[in-house]
Amino acid sequence: MNTTTAINSYKNVGIETSVMSADPHQLVMMLFEGALLAIAKARYAMLDKQTAAKGESISKAIAIIGEGLNASLDKSVGGALAQNLSALYSYIVGRLVEANLKNDTAILDEVTRLLSELNGAWASIRPQARQSAAQPDAAPNAKRAYARA
Repeated sequence: MNTTTAINSYKNVGIETSVMSADPHQLVMMLFEGALLAIAKARYAMLDKQTAAKGESISKAIAIIGEGLNASLDKSVGGALAQNLSALYSYIVGRLVEANLKNDTAILDEVTRLLSELNGAWASIRPQARQSAAQPDAAPNAKRAYARA
């Protein structure tokens, strides 16, 4: 086993452990962070004219947003908030496809801003989620937008 393989195996174990021990709120945070990291890597690859790396990173971000964030929305319970988030995620995925086709870093910057705002909003309800045991309905719609959150 070479050093790179060993390091990657170690990273994978660390990620799997984090996922297994995370609560639903933390899992959504991890999805936001993963998408933002993939977009940052795509931006770097785009500027460095690494077409394959750019495509892989954008594909990863699209998968995280579409199959992770959007798929985890509970539209039957989350109401208008979940519907609006779903529409925003669809918009973001479309913009990522466009950024890939046009090699447009400005679009990646736009998507990064949108996801960063959502990430910040999601992070800010964490204390409210803890308080909700003492004060029911502290953040009812935001908490219910995601399935099992």
